[in-house]
Amino acid sequence: YTIKSLLGIEKYKVTKIISRDEVEIHIQVEPYKRSGCHCPNCKEIHKKGKHSSQTVVAEDKRLGDLRVYLHVVKRKCYCPKDGRIYNEEISWLNKWSRFTTRFSKEVNRLTAITTNQEAGWFLGLNDEVIYCMDKEILENLFEERLIPTPASLNISVDEVAWKKRHRYLTNVIDTDEKVVIWNAIAPINHNLT
Repeated sequence: YTIKSLLGIEKYKVTKIISRDEVEIHIQVEPYKRSGCHCPNCKEIHKKGKHSSQTVVAEDKRLGDLRVYLHVVKRKCYCPKDGRIYNEEISWLNKWSRFTTRFSKEVNRLTAITTNQEAGWFLGLNDEVIYCMDKEILENLFEERLIPTPASLNISVDEVAWKKRHRYLTNVIDTDEKVVIWNAIAPINHNLT
């Protein structure tokens, strides 16, 4: 229960510690037997229609100096809405199941203060993997922006280079809600000398 609460894996339980050394720990987690399967198609929880399961390995946030790898038993469920079989959607696991959302948020915090290459060196990952994870989080934040834009009391405006040839993306952020409320790409000015 202590490991489960440290990992923050809701609706799942720790069944065993597969292996542990001075660098990493591998933990097997499984869903509770009576918990329903969360369907990504209809967004409902199905109590019946579990088809099969597979084990995926996902890296989680570190516990001290240990890299944590979760061996997640992921179920496949039958959706009665369209009669197809879907992989269960897990709230704390990324879409492609290689990393947990907590780990992705940690990467996002690191890339905010350092480069992708240095973040990759610190975490022991390729900087291309870091870039993809950071991009996915930024895309999710873009989708969560507030529409229609509410009246904000405190805002922050930031302009970042987006592509070559002096293309810039302007972001306006509501600092109270911590969400992007507006952004736009500045047009290219070909009259620059």
